[in-house]
Amino acid sequence: MAVKELRALSAVEIGRLIRNREVSCKEVTKYYLGEINNNNGNINAVLTVNEEEAVKTAESIQKRINNGENISPLAGVPVIVKDNICTKGIKTTAASKMLENFVPPYSSGAMEKLEKAGAVVLGKANMDEFAMGGSTETSYFGITKNPWNMEYVPGGSSGGSAAAVAANMAPYALGSDTGGSIRQPCAFCNLTGIKPTYGSVSRYGLMAYASSLDQIGPIGKNVQDCAEILTLISGRDKRDSTSVMERPFDFSDSYREDLKGVKIGIPINYFGSGINHDVREKILAGAGVLRGLGAELQEFEMPGIEYAVPAYYIVACAEASSNLSRYDGIKYGFRSKNAKDLLETYYKSRSEGFGSEVKRRIMLGSFVLSSGYFDAYYKKALQVRTMIKENFNKAFEKYDMILSPVSPTSAYKIGEQISDPIAMYMADIYTVSVNLAGIPAVALPCGISDENNMPVGMQLIGNNFSEPALVKAAYAFQQVTNFHKRGGIL
Repeated sequence: MAVKELRALSAVEIGRLIRNREVSCKEVTKYYLGEINNNNGNINAVLTVNEEEAVKTAESIQKRINNGENISPLAGVPVIVKDNICTKGIKTTAASKMLENFVPPYSSGAMEKLEKAGAVVLGKANMDEFAMGGSTETSYFGITKNPWNMEYVPGGSSGGSAAAVAANMAPYALGSDTGGSIRQPCAFCNLTGIKPTYGSVSRYGLMAYASSLDQIGPIGKNVQDCAEILTLISGRDKRDSTSVMERPFDFSDSYREDLKGVKIGIPINYFGSGINHDVREKILAGAGVLRGLGAELQEFEMPGIEYAVPAYYIVACAEASSNLSRYDGIKYGFRSKNAKDLLETYYKSRSEGFGSEVKRRIMLGSFVLSSGYFDAYYKKALQVRTMIKENFNKAFEKYDMILSPVSPTSAYKIGEQISDPIAMYMADIYTVSVNLAGIPAVALPCGISDENNMPVGMQLIGNNFSEPALVKAAYAFQQVTNFHKRGGIL
């Protein structure tokens, strides 16, 4: 087949072509490297291109396939990796001046599994600095643009990963999700993504932002791609004490088009005055599609949503202030040349090495953990977190899953919210509660906004380790809709 036809194919379909010897790993890899070369200058989705090693890896995997090895369904299929996921020998910066030249001596647990399965790493994706932001505008290396309309943001913090897939620079990508950082970019870029159950994917080698919230997950063109990727990266890792899943996910029974008997709850208070009318209508139309597939839909009231954003930012910032204390200008990373003694080394290295959003969150986290404020803020936030988890547990006693918006709006213009942190934080209102509860969610396209011609996404939220059920519903939805097949301006 003509290599240029890869553009229309999913990662699973490309893997099938490679196994059938209809196209070689090297041809596929060179095609996507060419797409990066052609498009990245305008979009700025990829920070580091792993060109030479990617070609070598592709040749090595092709030999294994030619020798009859059954590596995985995605063997030889290239991937872009978010720049806070460690990759041995490939620069990993977290989009920060603090780690501008850092090259990890090891790969993350998720990357080890992907590489064993035959993945070809094309490069590292741009992101909000240390995953702190919702638009990929806080990156030290410049903003990433949305391939659908380059005046708009791609979402964040995994905006580079999403933009790379949407711009056809890779068939799939890895991102991380602390408060919606996989799901929101997918909604803004017309892609599908999975935020897995906390503990199902190893966090070993993921640069910590908020340790009790962070999870690595897949971004792809459809839910089957994401499910196959999640199968490869999930499972136990003894190096991560929060890794609790003994065996990888099995989605072999998820690819069905019948949702009879599936009960889906719609939290009606998620669709109030705070959500854009156009977004609401597209998601409710998506609900109608699920009903047409046999699902039973019922409206209900989900209490506590108004407390999710403040609780999330208190918990996340508190953990960030602790996690980022390791970047002190001493062991590794940026060290100020203007420091005259040890105290100045700490102070100036952190002042010069971190961007304004990272500093803001470190200061907020340090404040809520300080004497006199711990009980008033941090302890209360943990209590709210428990309440949110209990509210989800009660909902899942009645429903198999919950249908919700991903974001109150579709993508907004570059520069529109970056100077108003509160407005940007409130855009996370539908996603952060999932991370606080540690439960999974699948984001998938459900329409195009009539107002700005940008994608709209919805999410299906499930109980712990219910990813196969979520994938089943998303797969059935995508078999009868073509929203996920629409491309942007590229």
